[in-house]
Amino acid sequence: MQLGMMLYVASTWVLPVLLAVTLHEAAHGFVAHLLGDDTAYRLGRVSFNPLKHIDPFGTILMPAILLFLRSPFLFGYAKPVPVNYRALHRPRRDMVLVAAAGPGMNIALATLAALLFHTASYLPPGAGSWVAQNLENALIINVVLAVFNMLPLPPLDGGRVAVGLLPNFLAEPLASLEPYGMMILITLLFFVPMFGAQMGIDLNIISRLIGAPTELIVRAVVQLTGNG
Repeated sequence: MQLGMMLYVASTWVLPVLLAVTLHEAAHGFVAHLLGDDTAYRLGRVSFNPLKHIDPFGTILMPAILLFLRSPFLFGYAKPVPVNYRALHRPRRDMVLVAAAGPGMNIALATLAALLFHTASYLPPGAGSWVAQNLENALIINVVLAVFNMLPLPPLDGGRVAVGLLPNFLAEPLASLEPYGMMILITLLFFVPMFGAQMGIDLNIISRLIGAPTELIVRAVVQLTGNG
């Protein structure tokens, strides 16, 4: 791929990724604040300012690596919003609501991007094409982020939702995985597929887990917003 084309492609991903991860984390902090914990609010993390949320590896380096490797999906994350679950009004129930707020925000952003897609045709051809590509990427990255984060592994949101909903004898062993969750994810995202590729086996486990739900949700959003 030529440098100019690479820069153009990158420019259509930067804004969608930044908005997706920034508003995802801000949603966690906002809902936590509503439910009694003002930790994120006091630290300035309930903010639309991407600089408050950017993680050098998760927001910049990881998406760049995946884009360079032509990964079947693009993923990134921001600095997790700190939440003191003991400060919540009803910690177990509210933990579920705080965790679900991030993916919920991503689905809302995906829907908004699909709705705005109708406006791209009113722009000049060059700008319209660029905006349309940004909106299409915003739809995809937000759905991917929502589905990925709902995988039932702490510290992902799905893991915390599962811990909040499962009976104690299942919730406690799952919660104990949280210190190792990111290491497990990075292993599954990068090292296992690389090992499989050397053996001629497709071991892209994460891609398989999120592929079908992502496709289903994208198709539903496209249909509901009149883009089908």
